[in-house]
Amino acid sequence: MIRLLPDATANRIAAGEVVERPAAVVKELVENALDAGARHIRVELEEGGIGRVLVEDDGHGMSPEDLELCVERHATSKLPEEATLFAIGTLGFRGEALPSIGAVARLSITTCPRDGAAHRITVEGGRKGLVQPASGAPGTRVEVTDLFFATPARRKFLRSARSEGDAAMDALRRLALAWPQVGFEASLDGRRVLNLAPAPREARVEALLGPEFAAAARPVEGPGITGLAGGPAFTRATSAEQHFVVNGRPVKDPMLRMALRAAYRDVTAPGRHPVAALFLEVPPAEVDVNVHPMKTELRFRDSNGVRGAVISALRRALGQGVVGTSLGYAGPSGLRFSTPPPPLTGFAEARLPLAFAPPVPVEAAPPEPVPQDHPLGRAVAQMMDTYILAEAPDGALILVDQHAAHERLTHERLNAELLEGGVRSQPLLIPAVVELPGAARLVEAAPDLARLGLEVEGFGQGAVLVRALPALLGTADPAPMLRDLSEELAEGGEGQALALRLDAAVARLACHGSVRAGRRLTPAEMDALLRAMERTPRAATCSHGRPTYLRLGAGEMARLFGRG
Repeated sequence: MIRLLPDATANRIAAGEVVERPAAVVKELVENALDAGARHIRVELEEGGIGRVLVEDDGHGMSPEDLELCVERHATSKLPEEATLFAIGTLGFRGEALPSIGAVARLSITTCPRDGAAHRITVEGGRKGLVQPASGAPGTRVEVTDLFFATPARRKFLRSARSEGDAAMDALRRLALAWPQVGFEASLDGRRVLNLAPAPREARVEALLGPEFAAAARPVEGPGITGLAGGPAFTRATSAEQHFVVNGRPVKDPMLRMALRAAYRDVTAPGRHPVAALFLEVPPAEVDVNVHPMKTELRFRDSNGVRGAVISALRRALGQGVVGTSLGYAGPSGLRFSTPPPPLTGFAEARLPLAFAPPVPVEAAPPEPVPQDHPLGRAVAQMMDTYILAEAPDGALILVDQHAAHERLTHERLNAELLEGGVRSQPLLIPAVVELPGAARLVEAAPDLARLGLEVEGFGQGAVLVRALPALLGTADPAPMLRDLSEELAEGGEGQALALRLDAAVARLACHGSVRAGRRLTPAEMDALLRAMERTPRAATCSHGRPTYLRLGAGEMARLFGRG
């Protein structure tokens, strides 16, 4: 038989579409504050938001009549008429957030209009109380406690308090990025984690994405598109630092992510993700935000046009400064020279003396044949300071990507040391302090990282102290390495097996400890790299699955030149 569900059950089912974790509560309440004209918003979280979420704003507040209606389902001030549903100009519009929160938690709202008195209402598990006089400053104070106490089964699906708190702070930072004209303050279990004064957009981007991104970022401009995008070399291990804001709304739209990926496809290595903060202004009638209850995905009327505009704007930004100034000095003949690089570590110990080669006689002796036990052949030259050109014993041409090849060698050596009991570490003469958002995540994983030769410990709020690095990596910069490791741990999640987490971390360490593209190698170093590849398993691909070398035999050569 078909029957109508009780109101309480229907409300809790509907609440599951809007309120799935503390981050959703923070997002909905802060969006309400922004729609209310707030100029400063304060957020407090306890137990990652599971125990308590408090959002205070200095917006225009509500009258007692509006306060009583605001906790009713589908009651909203943001849709004055049905036609505006197809031209949404506010962050919220469904009238579902407050009743959904009240259906699964204990909700308390205290509000005071700027020219009136303060009042308060409570909702517990869907049971609404009476509006009562209260005391409070102009604006609105919303307190949510015991999230999902009314639906214990859903509460079991929440992650740890730390993970839920990180997700809630990420949602708040994305809103803060979208609204730089508003001040934001946030604390987590009594610790202040965010304190942003109103600022220009560029300053807000630097405050949230870091000075390194601001220094490497390039301005993006196009029809209805502004923002900042990192250069091709400024990448991350995940796409977590890709921010899109459409009409003031932070979104995680698949089409926009694909456009960003397409713009960077030819300039970034596989497995790396660009960093960008893009702001789009689209006529409200040209974009449908009523696609998903969380309002994080959109549907554009002209999706191809928007996609093309984003790609074009990004490619113009990436094309800036392509022809840069070369380092070094000009010699008498106009040729440019540079100082020799420091010696490589990991595979080459021999260094040729710096000397001028004698002139080659007209009748030079033919080179010795390449030994048959060297399948990758003998290094002949280095191209673009990135690729090694070698001749195989059978005359085939071998082209080696020096960074990809050395990355695999470093990865295998790190793995071998790990299997033998742990990667050898090299204590730093002066411990390094690295500040990064995922510091707590690294401190929690410190025992696992110690097996990789990386010794870290907490150093106040949002920072770690690095005491030792893997000896195999030499004097690598710890900051980019730790940032990638933190993102790798966050991407894997708490439930990922230790072996998989360590393998992913080893791959990241190998990448940071390998010789880079653009590094000039000596003939001895090139040959040493080829010999090490021949002795190393899985040397045909790097840690990310890219090929380390290409082979062009006599048959392929003949076909390319049309020799039949």
